[in-house]
Amino acid sequence: MTNKNFGFGTQIRKSPYFESTVKWGATGFSVYNHMYIPRDFGDPEQNFWNLIEKSILCDVAVERQVEITGPDAYKFTQLLTPRDLSNIEIGQCKYVLITNNEGGILNDPVLLRLAENHFWLSLADSDVLLWAQGVAVNSGLNVNISEPDVSPLQLQGPTSKEIMVKLFGETIKDLKYYWFKECDLDGIPLVVSRTGWSSEFGYELFLRDGSKGNDLYEKIMIAGKEFGIKAGHTSSIRRIEGGMLSYHADADIYTNPFELGFDRLVSLDNDIEFIGKAALKKIRAKGIKRKQVGLEIICEPLSGPNTTFWPIKKDNNIIGKVTSAVYSPRLKKNIALAMVNIENSEIGTSLEVETNSGKFEAIVVEKPFYDPKKKIASN
Repeated sequence: MTNKNFGFGTQIRKSPYFESTVKWGATGFSVYNHMYIPRDFGDPEQNFWNLIEKSILCDVAVERQVEITGPDAYKFTQLLTPRDLSNIEIGQCKYVLITNNEGGILNDPVLLRLAENHFWLSLADSDVLLWAQGVAVNSGLNVNISEPDVSPLQLQGPTSKEIMVKLFGETIKDLKYYWFKECDLDGIPLVVSRTGWSSEFGYELFLRDGSKGNDLYEKIMIAGKEFGIKAGHTSSIRRIEGGMLSYHADADIYTNPFELGFDRLVSLDNDIEFIGKAALKKIRAKGIKRKQVGLEIICEPLSGPNTTFWPIKKDNNIIGKVTSAVYSPRLKKNIALAMVNIENSEIGTSLEVETNSGKFEAIVVEKPFYDPKKKIASN
């Protein structure tokens, strides 16, 4: 892409790293949280190998933050999520769900606690800022809800630790999985966390001054050159291998946590109050009617991720849909996440998937498909 004026109007925002991503090879973009996100650096399979063998730098400024402050910030944040937050410490991150009054999932962000009453929700793709502001109006709680000038970058892959040591020194090694620290890089204000949307070892760097976006991107690329860093994008291959959700694909407002096997993220048997608690109690008591499963689709390698939901049939009856599918060059299999009725969710069940290329057998298999205990990411 050579046109720096690329865009469809001011209603879709450009990230602070936009110019750098174009310089380093971005050729295609999607829209996520009303902002452009780089989706194409030439070859998705090579991007996958770059990620798992060396490191990639990804512009994920689209992961907008909802900032919650004020005297009742903790109580309000707990109101938004069914996960028990009573043990979250300052400097800690937690993966949480945001649920509506019917128990449906509105988002699956990472929560960061910056101070006693200061939180960020690092969002997937949905307008949780508006939801939180709406909830706050009649909550009776003293809180401020805003979107701060904060834009994450992801540095992910096995050489990311060496790159971070070069940038920040040896003490960065002390940062534990799902913890963060506030720091500064040559005058660039940051929050650095041991998190990421890749299932690989890595870091997220939350830039707190959007005017310094390209400076930060360039510093990381220069520091990472000797360690094989490449500019890249979030990898659908690695995400699906790791069984990681993509909101709007694998979950939406009609999906409840129990269908995804997220019982651990729902606290129903204590006195915490959150939106959707009564509904989720009823859902748990009645039992779920459908369930997310892993599939292996038996056919020639898929040419790319699915761009529509593929129907799944059993005995000519539709019993579910494929939500995310891709060919894994490492596993040499077509792998998929799918939502199927509970009667057809047992491991080993044979089903039929209608892809864009035809109908093929699919077998229900265990997920995640690779490194199920997340040993790589949490190492």
